[in-house]
Amino acid sequence: MEKKSKDTRWLTSVALMAAIVILLANTPLGMIQLPIIKATTVHIPVILGAILLGPAAGAVLGAVFGICSMISNTMAPTLLSFAFSPFMSMTGILGAVKAVWISVGCRIMIGVAAGWVWIVLKKLKMNHLAALAVTGFTGSMVNTVFVMGSIYLMLAREYAQVKSVAVDAVWGLVMGTVTASGIPEAIAAAILVTLIGKVLLKVLAK
Repeated sequence: MEKKSKDTRWLTSVALMAAIVILLANTPLGMIQLPIIKATTVHIPVILGAILLGPAAGAVLGAVFGICSMISNTMAPTLLSFAFSPFMSMTGILGAVKAVWISVGCRIMIGVAAGWVWIVLKKLKMNHLAALAVTGFTGSMVNTVFVMGSIYLMLAREYAQVKSVAVDAVWGLVMGTVTASGIPEAIAAAILVTLIGKVLLKVLAK
């Protein structure tokens, strides 16, 4: 009976966090304006869910994030939607499979990585605030590195085509995105995860 109650609470908590992911993914709340670029916040509840509920919950929430991204890129396509929507593939079925990995698989890795980083840091008895910041930063960078790295490894030619550059220029563009967008997003994630996570951990402790 106790196990069933815990499972129900876990499922309810995951569903609540998933609702937050969907809300952020479909409203302006999912983006915060930084001095130079807009940083996404959709991965924040994925990271927090992984911290509070474990890597499995993080994986589920990451999948929800990825599915929202896939739908968005299908319904309101942009130049890079071919990398995130299987329906926008430029290279048939193989391109569609690659798009599913980039949009959903890479986002699942956010929750898995964040959940295990948190577990390891707790075992190392790191200060909770520092551990929250490190987990937030890591989870965000996993998102950027996996997505942009997968685009470079799997879709460099198509990426070069839509950007109207030579294929050998793609690496520079990818690194530019990681530096200009990924690092500020990771810093923002570290701050937000620390502030929100501190409160949520206190609530759960009670």
